[in-house]
Amino acid sequence: MTTLDPKTNAVSLPQAPQATNFRLPGPTPVPPQVAAAGAWPMMNHRSPEFTQILRRVTGNLQHFFQTEQPVLCFPGSGSAGWEVSIANFFSPADTVAVISIGNFGDRYALAAQSFGLNVTKIDFPWGQAADPAVVAEKISQIANLRGVFFTHNETSTSVANDVAALSKAIAAAVPDALISVDAVSSLGCVSVPMDELGIDMLFTGSQKGWMTPPGLMMFAASKRALEASKSAKLPRFYWDVNRALDAMSHGYPPYTIPVSLWYQLDVALTMMRAEGREHVFARHAEMGAYVRRRAQELGLKLFADQRFASNTVTAIYGPEGKDVKTFLKTLKEQDNVVFAGGQAKLDGVIFRAGHMGYATIDDLAEAFNAVERRMGE
Repeated sequence: MTTLDPKTNAVSLPQAPQATNFRLPGPTPVPPQVAAAGAWPMMNHRSPEFTQILRRVTGNLQHFFQTEQPVLCFPGSGSAGWEVSIANFFSPADTVAVISIGNFGDRYALAAQSFGLNVTKIDFPWGQAADPAVVAEKISQIANLRGVFFTHNETSTSVANDVAALSKAIAAAVPDALISVDAVSSLGCVSVPMDELGIDMLFTGSQKGWMTPPGLMMFAASKRALEASKSAKLPRFYWDVNRALDAMSHGYPPYTIPVSLWYQLDVALTMMRAEGREHVFARHAEMGAYVRRRAQELGLKLFADQRFASNTVTAIYGPEGKDVKTFLKTLKEQDNVVFAGGQAKLDGVIFRAGHMGYATIDDLAEAFNAVERRMGE
């Protein structure tokens, strides 16, 4: 019987995909240093060496979350944050409100409903931000409201809710309600000072502004939320925040985790700290302004209310007279530029340019130069 020696590489192996000007709003491009860290030798996740990584990553995440609370890294994409924020802090039939301004807000509401919560959905038109006064009025009329959930940066519409104004309005209208913020596509790129704003649950995903491949969801809970978790009765095991915090206090994760992703996040966070938090935020503001200006200079119409334009993703109506899907396909095949299409009712209507994480004005200029060429055909 012939056996394969895995060290010889004596087989035809899959090849890496072609590099592109990758302008998706997630997953996002990964720096070479971060990519290389994924090939580092494997490590025992319950060793003193890994404890050093865990503590360094935690401290750096606290810096960007702007919180004194520990930040947990769960295996999973950003969407896992919905489940963690629900299962750990609420009980069956608890009443919550979910503010939605797009597809991801809708999905947060569906997640809450799937856990048997009593959900009141507060909808705003796609392309618009949530009005804090309207939110305050509506939630003040909901009896026994236990929590309010909302998306900070709605990736499907490129609208950034005013997280400070919304948090303030919610706290004033229903002081006892826990505030949970999906900051998957904003945190690490724009300032979301968790402690200062009184946010109770805040989460994000490694594949967005953190310059790391998909697979880690980073989550922090306030002291008030952790106190509420003690009486919460929804089932949880893998996503158990208190179990994870207990393990973390000993310097280890609660179960086997994607060690290579931790390596990569550690490198990415070190790079972000070296750049400087305020510089990271300023760079994203500059990229957002560039994309909006360049699109309008080309005669393209922006989808979002520009008073609340996102600095991490921009939604743009397709060029007049061109099929959006065909247009994006041509850009990919002929120009090696990849944009995202629209989601749900915006499919075939808009395209979305991601400008978060490992990106520069030069990357964006190259992408929109290609857009300009194809529009002229």
